[in-house]
Amino acid sequence: MTDTSTRPERRSVRSLPSLPLASALRLSRPSDTWFKPALSVVVASAVPHLTLLAIGRLDLVMYTMAGSLCALYGHGLPYARRAGAVAGVVLGMTASLAVALVTASLTGSTAVLIAVGALLAAAQKVLCDAARTGPPGHVIFTFVSSAALFAPQRPEQIPGHLALTLGAGAFAWLVALAPALVRREGPERRAVARALTAAAECADPGPRTRNAAAAAVHAAWQCLLASGRPTPVRRSLERLVVHAEAAFAAPRPGGGAAEPDRLRAWAALTRARGPVPAPPPAPGTAEELYGIDAERAALRAPDGRRSARRALLRRLGPGSPLLPVAVRTLAGCALAGYLCAALGVGRPYWAIVTAASLYQANITLSWNRTLQRTLGNLLGVLVFAAVLPVSRISPLALVCCCLFFSFAAEALITRNYWLGSVAVTPMALLVLEFGGAHPAGELIGDRVLDTVLGAVAGFLAATLVTNRRAAGRVERALDATGRARADAERTGADPGAAPEARARARRTLTASLVELREAGDTAAGEWWQRALPEQRLLAAERAGHRTLAATAQRRGPGGATPPAVHAPSIGAE
Repeated sequence: MTDTSTRPERRSVRSLPSLPLASALRLSRPSDTWFKPALSVVVASAVPHLTLLAIGRLDLVMYTMAGSLCALYGHGLPYARRAGAVAGVVLGMTASLAVALVTASLTGSTAVLIAVGALLAAAQKVLCDAARTGPPGHVIFTFVSSAALFAPQRPEQIPGHLALTLGAGAFAWLVALAPALVRREGPERRAVARALTAAAECADPGPRTRNAAAAAVHAAWQCLLASGRPTPVRRSLERLVVHAEAAFAAPRPGGGAAEPDRLRAWAALTRARGPVPAPPPAPGTAEELYGIDAERAALRAPDGRRSARRALLRRLGPGSPLLPVAVRTLAGCALAGYLCAALGVGRPYWAIVTAASLYQANITLSWNRTLQRTLGNLLGVLVFAAVLPVSRISPLALVCCCLFFSFAAEALITRNYWLGSVAVTPMALLVLEFGGAHPAGELIGDRVLDTVLGAVAGFLAATLVTNRRAAGRVERALDATGRARADAERTGADPGAAPEARARARRTLTASLVELREAGDTAAGEWWQRALPEQRLLAAERAGHRTLAATAQRRGPGGATPPAVHAPSIGAE
């Protein structure tokens, strides 16, 4: 990216950022929805596992597990969007597995298998980041495809094994969507509750608090836009987001729509199972809802879908900031695999998975994940050694142990990645037992070696492959924020501007501020690049928040309700 600034300090090069120890391992509060992926993956895995147990074919668990693990995805999405997202995950998982199985059936060369595994890991990383699949991201894909690469395979077996994956994936899709029968607007309610809680924190505003509130409000609008046909509950949720937006845009401690106690009370009621709160209309409610109706209709139109596809292709294009991360993943996974193979590990797929799991948005976060993954895996090996005798009591005991660790992994991983890895490691090792018992010492020794070498090789690749595009992303985000702020000021000051244009301009500015902070945080954790324009970042954020506050205060009078004629513009599901 060409440097657009002529100031000499912008051309300086920053050294390796500080790499923390204690903070990387500190436990946090669990996610408010940790139990959803935990229960989903247990249900999605239990039915195929027990079916295979009943017919005496537990050796096929690896193929059904590939489909069952798809139930981990999409839990933050509204059900209308989740259906397509999880279906895409199932198809992507099947395609990755097909490449791995075909490769395994055609060659037994460890060098070739490692190369294909590294290429798959890099492709999976880029595609998951570009599509923004959310946690657990590419790691599950890499785990499945890397393990399949080193499993014996004959060409005639491949269609049946892929059919098992598709069947288990279809069941996982049903499990992921089943809660819609009980609570159709559950994801939207949680997203709006988070926005209200974040807005309540703006009673004592600070730059980080305002940024967090902007991100939460933006996420709530995106969730509502993707939720499909408006319902009375969704209409109430949209009005609550208008209040949250006004609170973070123009915080007024101690009163009005920014009163923190009222916002927190609304958040608690929204998150609960009872009726959604019916707040008094905030200023600008009518035009905001008019705007989101128009935006939803535009997104669902053919032009909107084509625009979304073009945006995805741009994130994958030649100038994409994801490409350096893809190169890191490719180099790290290949290096880890070849090091393990050179040291005599016959199936070094765990080293590939370890290296692939390290790569986060920047080198600082990758360092944190390196510590977390290494500690979690080493402790998990000890847990495996303790539970192995229990799992060998009977095939049913083995199935139950795997289901327990599947649940434990999702229950713990939101507190810290290393804690979840303590449960993931024995689960992954126990999967090998479905194909037959292995010497415990060999399994433990190989896994420790794979973990250490994978972590070292992976982080080495992260430091050697620099992401010089991170600073360019900041420049583009600054330009986009400037344009969005100018547009919001222009439409907000124009009395003749359409209501939906004013509402869309505010949401575009909020989205640009979220992207700016994300770009700044990513670049701040990188090294060997131009020094960040920190003053420009801070000034742009402050100016953006001031514009949001000004436009919020200039919005139309409260008390209006959205015209009934707007709803038909949404179209059918």
